[in-house]
Amino acid sequence: MGKFVLDSQSEVAKTLVFPLYFRARESQRPDALIKDERAVELIDKISYDFSQLKFEDHDQVGIVLRTRKIDRHVQDFLSRHPEGIVVHIGCGLDLRFERVDNGQVEWYDLDLPPVIELRQEMIGEEGERHHLVGCSVLENAWLETVSIHRPRPFLFLAEGVFTYFEETQVKSLFLKIRDHFPGAELVCDATSPLVVRLNNLRTSRTKIGIRYHWGLKQAKDVENWGEDIRLLDEWYLFDEPVPRLGASHRWMRIIPQLAKSLGILHFQLGKVNP
Repeated sequence: MGKFVLDSQSEVAKTLVFPLYFRARESQRPDALIKDERAVELIDKISYDFSQLKFEDHDQVGIVLRTRKIDRHVQDFLSRHPEGIVVHIGCGLDLRFERVDNGQVEWYDLDLPPVIELRQEMIGEEGERHHLVGCSVLENAWLETVSIHRPRPFLFLAEGVFTYFEETQVKSLFLKIRDHFPGAELVCDATSPLVVRLNNLRTSRTKIGIRYHWGLKQAKDVENWGEDIRLLDEWYLFDEPVPRLGASHRWMRIIPQLAKSLGILHFQLGKVNP
C-alpha cells in the first residue's frame, strides 16, 4: 500500500498531524510519558512535509501531557461506569479507544466527514463497540445516533477542539449536551485569553498553526452558562513538576495569569435523571 499524501498547507491536515506526530515521537523515547505504538505506525503511512513542524520539546511534552490526562479521565469514568458511552468529539486520527478500551465501553469517534473518511482509509472501519460518525458536532444529526443509548452514563471528550470555536458555539454545545444527556460528564482542554492572543500573534508572524478563538479566564465561569452545569475538576499543565518542560516553566507556575493558562476541565452537565 502506498503512503497517504496530506496537503501540508491544509488547516485540517495540520490539526490531524500535529498531535499524531507528537505522540509518535514521544512513544519512541526511552522516558516516554505516553506509549502509542499505533501512532508510530500511522506516521509511517503518511507522506507529509514534517520539516515545517517547527517546535520546541516543551511543545511536544505539553500535548502529550494533555493526552495522558484525558486518557486518565476516561479510565476513571469507565472504572465507575464500565458499560458507559464515550463520545470523542473531534477525534482526528487519535486512537484513544485502543488505549483505554475496557472490553465493555460503547465508543463513538465523531469528526467532520472528510476526517472520518481518512480514518477509515488509514485505520479501518468501525467495530462492534467502536463507531465512526462523520458530522460536525455543531450540527444535530449526531445526537440521534448516540441518543439510542440513553439513559446509560455518557462521557464527552474534546481535545484540541474548542479553542477553534467561538464562545457562543462552545456554550451552545454545552447546553445541548446538558439537555439531551442529563448528568453527562464532559472533559475538554481550555486555554486562557492570553494564550489565545499569543498563539494568534505567532500564527500571524510565522504562518504556521491555526488561529484560536475561545479563551477562558476562569473554569468556574462556565457554570454561569446555564443551570446545573458543575465544574468537577480542573488540572493545569504546570500543576506537576515535569523536568522536560524546562526551567522557564518552573517560574511560570508561580505567576497566576500563566499558571492556569493551559488546563483540562471536567464538568457535569445537568442532573442525573432518577
